[in-house]
Amino acid sequence: MTTENQFGPQGWTPDRLGSLAGKTYLITGANSGTGFQASRIFLSKGAKVVMLNRNPTKSAAAIASLKEEFGAAADVTFIRMDLSDLASVREAATTVLADVPHIDALICNAAIAQVPTQKFTTDGFESQLGTNHYGHFVLCGMLFDRINAAQGRIVVVASLGYKMGIKTIQFDDINWDKNYNANSVYSQSKLAQMMFAYELQDKVQATGKAVEVYVCHPGASATSLIETSGSTATKLIYRLMMKTPLVQSAEKGAYPEIMCATEDGLAQRALYGPTGRMEWTGPVGTGTLEPYAYDKAVMTKLWALSEDATGFEWSL
Repeated sequence: MTTENQFGPQGWTPDRLGSLAGKTYLITGANSGTGFQASRIFLSKGAKVVMLNRNPTKSAAAIASLKEEFGAAADVTFIRMDLSDLASVREAATTVLADVPHIDALICNAAIAQVPTQKFTTDGFESQLGTNHYGHFVLCGMLFDRINAAQGRIVVVASLGYKMGIKTIQFDDINWDKNYNANSVYSQSKLAQMMFAYELQDKVQATGKAVEVYVCHPGASATSLIETSGSTATKLIYRLMMKTPLVQSAEKGAYPEIMCATEDGLAQRALYGPTGRMEWTGPVGTGTLEPYAYDKAVMTKLWALSEDATGFEWSL
Protein backbone atom coordinates (compact mmCIF):
# COMPACT_ATOMS: atom_id res chain seq x y z
CA MET A 1 0.00 0.00 0.00
CA THR A 2 1.27 3.45 -0.86
CA THR A 3 1.39 5.84 2.10
CA GLU A 4 1.33 9.17 0.28
CA ASN A 5 -0.79 10.29 -2.62
CA GLN A 6 0.30 13.00 -5.06
CA PHE A 7 -3.31 14.20 -5.22
CA GLY A 8 -3.81 14.47 -1.47
CA PRO A 9 -5.64 12.22 0.99
CA GLN A 10 -8.74 11.93 -1.20
CA GLY A 11 -6.68 10.91 -4.23
CA TRP A 12 -7.59 11.83 -7.79
CA THR A 13 -11.30 12.50 -8.38
CA PRO A 14 -13.24 14.02 -11.29
CA ASP A 15 -13.46 17.24 -9.28
CA ARG A 16 -10.04 18.00 -10.80
CA LEU A 17 -11.54 18.11 -14.29
CA GLY A 18 -12.40 21.36 -15.99
CA SER A 19 -14.37 21.61 -19.20
CA LEU A 20 -13.58 18.92 -21.75
CA ALA A 21 -15.49 20.62 -24.55
CA GLY A 22 -13.84 19.88 -27.88
CA LYS A 23 -12.18 16.70 -26.60
CA THR A 24 -12.90 13.26 -28.08
CA TYR A 25 -12.49 10.02 -26.14
CA LEU A 26 -12.73 6.51 -27.59
CA ILE A 27 -13.55 3.77 -25.09
CA THR A 28 -13.68 0.03 -25.71
CA GLY A 29 -16.31 -1.86 -23.73
CA ALA A 30 -18.22 1.29 -22.84
CA ASN A 31 -21.80 0.07 -22.57
CA SER A 32 -21.47 -1.11 -18.95
CA GLY A 33 -19.20 -1.07 -15.90
CA THR A 34 -16.23 1.27 -15.69
CA GLY A 35 -16.37 2.09 -19.41
CA PHE A 36 -19.95 3.30 -19.10
CA GLN A 37 -19.13 5.32 -15.99
CA ALA A 38 -16.14 6.88 -17.73
CA SER A 39 -18.45 7.83 -20.60
CA ARG A 40 -20.84 9.47 -18.12
CA ILE A 41 -18.11 11.56 -16.55
CA PHE A 42 -16.62 12.64 -19.87
CA LEU A 43 -20.05 13.66 -21.17
CA SER A 44 -20.77 15.58 -17.95
CA LYS A 45 -17.73 17.71 -18.77
CA GLY A 46 -18.80 18.39 -22.36
CA ALA A 47 -16.61 15.88 -24.19
CA LYS A 48 -17.46 13.71 -27.17
CA VAL A 49 -17.47 9.95 -26.53
CA VAL A 50 -17.20 7.20 -29.13
CA MET A 51 -18.02 3.75 -27.78
CA LEU A 52 -16.38 0.70 -29.34
CA ASN A 53 -18.59 -2.22 -28.23
CA ARG A 54 -19.53 -5.63 -29.57
CA ASN A 55 -23.25 -5.60 -28.66
CA PRO A 56 -25.44 -3.16 -30.64
CA THR A 57 -28.52 -3.68 -28.46
CA LYS A 58 -26.70 -2.96 -25.19
CA SER A 59 -24.91 -0.03 -26.83
CA ALA A 60 -28.19 1.52 -27.95
CA ALA A 61 -29.58 1.14 -24.43
CA ALA A 62 -26.45 2.71 -22.93
CA ILE A 63 -26.61 5.67 -25.31
CA ALA A 64 -30.32 6.14 -24.59
CA SER A 65 -29.56 6.19 -20.86
CA LEU A 66 -26.78 8.74 -21.32
CA LYS A 67 -28.93 11.00 -23.48
CA GLU A 68 -31.71 10.79 -20.91
CA GLU A 69 -29.24 11.94 -18.25
CA PHE A 70 -27.37 14.60 -20.21
CA GLY A 71 -29.87 15.59 -22.89
CA ALA A 72 -30.44 14.70 -26.52
CA ALA A 73 -27.47 16.83 -27.56
CA ALA A 74 -25.00 14.67 -25.61
CA ASP A 75 -22.30 13.75 -28.13
CA VAL A 76 -22.05 9.99 -27.72
CA THR A 77 -21.95 7.49 -30.57
CA PHE A 78 -21.28 3.79 -31.08
CA ILE A 79 -19.15 1.77 -33.52
CA ARG A 80 -19.50 -1.97 -33.41
CA MET A 81 -16.26 -3.84 -32.66
CA ASP A 82 -15.59 -7.33 -31.38
CA LEU A 83 -12.06 -7.52 -29.96
CA SER A 84 -12.07 -11.31 -30.34
CA ASP A 85 -12.32 -10.96 -34.14
CA LEU A 86 -9.46 -9.08 -35.79
CA ALA A 87 -11.50 -8.51 -38.94
CA SER A 88 -14.06 -6.69 -36.77
CA VAL A 89 -11.27 -4.68 -35.10
CA ARG A 90 -9.87 -3.64 -38.48
CA GLU A 91 -13.32 -2.70 -39.78
CA ALA A 92 -14.05 -0.64 -36.68
CA ALA A 93 -10.69 1.13 -36.85
CA THR A 94 -11.31 1.95 -40.51
CA THR A 95 -14.68 3.44 -39.56
CA VAL A 96 -13.07 5.49 -36.80
CA LEU A 97 -10.48 6.86 -39.22
CA ALA A 98 -13.27 7.84 -41.61
CA ASP A 99 -15.62 9.36 -39.04
CA VAL A 100 -13.53 10.61 -36.10
CA PRO A 101 -11.04 13.29 -37.19
CA HIS A 102 -9.53 13.92 -33.75
CA ILE A 103 -8.72 11.48 -30.91
CA ASP A 104 -7.58 12.89 -27.57
CA ALA A 105 -7.42 9.47 -25.93
CA LEU A 106 -8.12 5.86 -26.75
CA ILE A 107 -9.02 3.95 -23.58
CA CYS A 108 -8.49 0.19 -23.86
CA ASN A 109 -11.09 -0.72 -21.25
CA ALA A 110 -12.84 -3.85 -22.55
CA ALA A 111 -11.81 -7.30 -21.32
CA ILE A 112 -12.94 -10.81 -20.57
CA ALA A 113 -11.77 -12.61 -17.44
CA GLN A 114 -11.42 -16.01 -15.79
CA VAL A 115 -12.80 -18.01 -18.73
CA PRO A 116 -13.19 -21.42 -17.03
CA THR A 117 -12.26 -23.66 -19.96
CA GLN A 118 -9.99 -23.07 -22.92
CA LYS A 119 -11.77 -21.22 -25.70
CA PHE A 120 -10.48 -19.64 -28.89
CA THR A 121 -11.13 -16.42 -30.77
CA THR A 122 -12.22 -16.28 -34.39
CA ASP A 123 -8.54 -16.09 -35.34
CA GLY A 124 -7.52 -19.13 -33.27
CA PHE A 125 -6.00 -17.35 -30.27
CA GLU A 126 -6.67 -18.33 -26.66
CA SER A 127 -9.73 -16.21 -25.90
CA GLN A 128 -8.40 -14.03 -23.07
CA LEU A 129 -5.07 -13.24 -24.74
CA GLY A 130 -6.78 -12.75 -28.09
CA THR A 131 -9.47 -10.42 -26.78
CA ASN A 132 -7.62 -8.48 -24.12
CA HIS A 133 -4.24 -8.14 -25.82
CA TYR A 134 -4.19 -8.92 -29.55
CA GLY A 135 -7.43 -7.06 -30.30
CA HIS A 136 -6.23 -3.91 -28.57
CA PHE A 137 -2.74 -4.30 -30.09
CA VAL A 138 -4.19 -4.01 -33.60
CA LEU A 139 -6.69 -1.29 -32.69
CA CYS A 140 -4.01 0.92 -31.13
CA GLY A 141 -1.72 0.33 -34.08
CA MET A 142 -4.32 1.33 -36.65
CA LEU A 143 -5.34 4.47 -34.75
CA PHE A 144 -1.86 5.49 -33.58
CA ASP A 145 -1.17 8.10 -36.25
CA ARG A 146 -4.53 9.77 -35.64
CA ILE A 147 -3.82 9.89 -31.90
CA ASN A 148 -0.29 11.16 -32.53
CA ALA A 149 -1.62 13.96 -34.74
CA ALA A 150 -3.66 15.17 -31.75
CA GLN A 151 -0.75 14.67 -29.33
CA GLY A 152 -3.17 12.35 -27.60
CA ARG A 153 -3.00 9.39 -25.26
CA ILE A 154 -3.43 5.65 -25.14
CA VAL A 155 -4.70 4.32 -21.82
CA VAL A 156 -4.41 0.60 -21.15
CA VAL A 157 -6.71 -0.65 -18.41
CA ALA A 158 -4.86 -3.52 -16.78
CA SER A 159 -5.65 -5.51 -13.64
CA LEU A 160 -3.97 -6.50 -10.41
CA GLY A 161 -4.62 -9.96 -11.79
CA TYR A 162 -1.30 -9.59 -13.62
CA LYS A 163 0.25 -10.77 -10.35
CA MET A 164 -1.73 -14.04 -10.17
CA GLY A 165 0.05 -16.10 -12.78
CA ILE A 166 3.59 -17.08 -13.76
CA LYS A 167 4.71 -13.43 -13.92
CA THR A 168 5.94 -13.71 -17.49
CA ILE A 169 4.68 -14.82 -20.91
CA GLN A 170 4.49 -18.54 -21.62
CA PHE A 171 5.98 -18.26 -25.09
CA ASP A 172 6.46 -22.00 -25.60
CA ASP A 173 2.70 -22.59 -25.20
CA ILE A 174 1.07 -19.21 -25.75
CA ASN A 175 -2.45 -20.70 -25.97
CA TRP A 176 -1.93 -22.81 -22.81
CA ASP A 177 -2.84 -26.04 -24.57
CA LYS A 178 -0.97 -28.11 -21.97
CA ASN A 179 -1.79 -26.47 -18.65
CA TYR A 180 -4.84 -24.22 -19.08
CA ASN A 181 -5.88 -22.45 -15.90
CA ALA A 182 -8.45 -19.66 -15.91
CA ASN A 183 -6.61 -17.37 -13.49
CA SER A 184 -3.12 -17.95 -14.89
CA VAL A 185 -4.26 -17.33 -18.45
CA TYR A 186 -6.19 -14.20 -17.48
CA SER A 187 -3.10 -13.02 -15.62
CA GLN A 188 -0.97 -13.54 -18.72
CA SER A 189 -3.41 -11.58 -20.88
CA LYS A 190 -3.34 -8.58 -18.54
CA LEU A 191 0.44 -8.76 -18.17
CA ALA A 192 0.68 -8.83 -21.96
CA GLN A 193 -1.40 -5.65 -22.17
CA MET A 194 0.90 -3.93 -19.68
CA MET A 195 4.03 -5.07 -21.49
CA PHE A 196 2.58 -3.82 -24.77
CA ALA A 197 2.00 -0.40 -23.19
CA TYR A 198 5.46 -0.14 -21.63
CA GLU A 199 7.15 -1.29 -24.83
CA LEU A 200 5.08 1.24 -26.76
CA GLN A 201 6.32 3.93 -24.38
CA ASP A 202 9.89 3.00 -25.29
CA LYS A 203 9.13 3.02 -29.00
CA VAL A 204 7.39 6.38 -28.80
CA GLN A 205 10.35 7.88 -26.97
CA ALA A 206 12.83 6.42 -29.46
CA THR A 207 10.96 7.79 -32.47
CA GLY A 208 10.02 11.18 -31.04
CA LYS A 209 6.29 10.67 -31.40
CA ALA A 210 3.83 12.71 -29.33
CA VAL A 211 1.58 9.99 -27.89
CA GLU A 212 1.53 9.50 -24.13
CA VAL A 213 0.85 5.93 -22.93
CA TYR A 214 -0.48 5.14 -19.47
CA VAL A 215 -1.41 1.98 -17.58
CA CYS A 216 -4.02 1.82 -14.85
CA HIS A 217 -6.39 -0.62 -13.18
CA PRO A 218 -9.85 -0.22 -11.61
CA GLY A 219 -9.16 -2.14 -8.40
CA ALA A 220 -12.01 -4.33 -7.20
CA SER A 221 -15.08 -2.71 -8.73
CA ALA A 222 -18.71 -3.72 -9.02
CA THR A 223 -18.86 -4.49 -12.75
CA SER A 224 -20.21 -7.28 -14.94
CA LEU A 225 -16.72 -8.50 -15.98
CA ILE A 226 -16.84 -11.75 -13.99
CA GLU A 227 -20.53 -12.27 -14.78
CA THR A 228 -19.75 -12.08 -18.48
CA SER A 229 -17.09 -14.77 -18.70
CA GLY A 230 -16.26 -16.34 -15.33
CA SER A 231 -17.16 -19.78 -14.00
CA THR A 232 -20.21 -20.36 -11.78
CA ALA A 233 -18.03 -20.62 -8.67
CA THR A 234 -16.10 -17.46 -9.54
CA LYS A 235 -19.34 -15.57 -10.13
CA LEU A 236 -20.71 -16.69 -6.75
CA ILE A 237 -17.55 -15.64 -4.92
CA TYR A 238 -17.57 -12.23 -6.58
CA ARG A 239 -21.27 -11.69 -5.84
CA LEU A 240 -20.52 -12.25 -2.17
CA MET A 241 -17.47 -9.95 -2.31
CA MET A 242 -19.57 -7.15 -3.82
CA LYS A 243 -21.57 -7.01 -0.59
CA THR A 244 -18.42 -6.12 1.38
CA PRO A 245 -16.18 -3.03 1.62
CA LEU A 246 -13.58 -4.93 -0.43
CA VAL A 247 -15.39 -3.86 -3.61
CA GLN A 248 -16.03 -0.28 -4.71
CA SER A 249 -18.51 1.14 -7.20
CA ALA A 250 -17.96 0.97 -10.96
CA GLU A 251 -17.91 4.77 -10.97
CA LYS A 252 -14.92 4.87 -8.64
CA GLY A 253 -13.35 2.07 -10.68
CA ALA A 254 -13.49 4.41 -13.68
CA TYR A 255 -11.48 7.17 -11.99
CA PRO A 256 -8.02 5.79 -12.88
CA GLU A 257 -8.74 5.57 -16.61
CA ILE A 258 -10.28 9.04 -16.68
CA MET A 259 -7.28 10.40 -14.79
CA CYS A 260 -4.86 8.79 -17.23
CA ALA A 261 -6.78 10.25 -20.16
CA THR A 262 -6.82 13.80 -18.81
CA GLU A 263 -4.37 14.58 -15.98
CA ASP A 264 -1.10 16.37 -16.77
CA GLY A 265 2.22 15.54 -15.15
CA LEU A 266 1.77 11.78 -14.78
CA ALA A 267 4.74 9.43 -15.02
CA GLN A 268 4.37 6.93 -17.82
CA ARG A 269 6.34 4.00 -16.37
CA ALA A 270 3.79 3.52 -13.61
CA LEU A 271 0.60 1.70 -12.66
CA TYR A 272 -2.25 3.93 -11.50
CA GLY A 273 -5.22 2.83 -9.45
CA PRO A 274 -6.63 2.65 -5.92
CA THR A 275 -4.04 3.01 -3.16
CA GLY A 276 -6.05 1.73 -0.19
CA ARG A 277 -6.43 -1.79 1.21
CA MET A 278 -4.49 -4.23 -1.01
CA GLU A 279 -4.82 -1.51 -3.69
CA TRP A 280 -8.31 -2.88 -4.35
CA THR A 281 -10.11 0.27 -3.22
CA GLY A 282 -9.30 3.70 -1.84
CA PRO A 283 -7.90 7.00 -3.11
CA VAL A 284 -6.65 6.90 -6.70
CA GLY A 285 -2.97 7.54 -7.25
CA THR A 286 0.28 5.76 -8.08
CA GLY A 287 0.17 2.08 -7.17
CA THR A 288 2.74 -0.68 -6.94
CA LEU A 289 4.32 -1.79 -10.21
CA GLU A 290 6.24 -5.07 -10.20
CA PRO A 291 9.49 -4.93 -12.23
CA TYR A 292 8.68 -8.08 -14.22
CA ALA A 293 5.85 -6.12 -15.89
CA TYR A 294 8.46 -4.16 -17.84
CA ASP A 295 11.11 -6.82 -18.38
CA LYS A 296 12.63 -5.47 -21.60
CA ALA A 297 13.62 -8.83 -23.13
CA VAL A 298 10.12 -10.22 -22.61
CA MET A 299 8.44 -7.05 -23.85
CA THR A 300 10.49 -7.03 -27.05
CA LYS A 301 9.78 -10.70 -27.71
CA LEU A 302 6.06 -10.24 -27.04
CA TRP A 303 5.86 -7.28 -29.43
CA ALA A 304 7.45 -9.30 -32.24
CA LEU A 305 5.21 -12.28 -31.52
CA SER A 306 2.13 -10.02 -31.50
CA GLU A 307 2.96 -8.52 -34.87
CA ASP A 308 3.52 -11.97 -36.32
CA ALA A 309 0.38 -13.49 -34.79
CA THR A 310 -1.95 -10.68 -35.82
CA GLY A 311 -0.36 -9.96 -39.17
CA PHE A 312 -0.24 -6.29 -38.19
CA GLU A 313 3.08 -4.46 -38.34
CA TRP A 314 3.29 -1.15 -36.52
CA SER A 315 4.78 1.76 -38.47
CA LEU A 316 6.88 3.02 -35.56
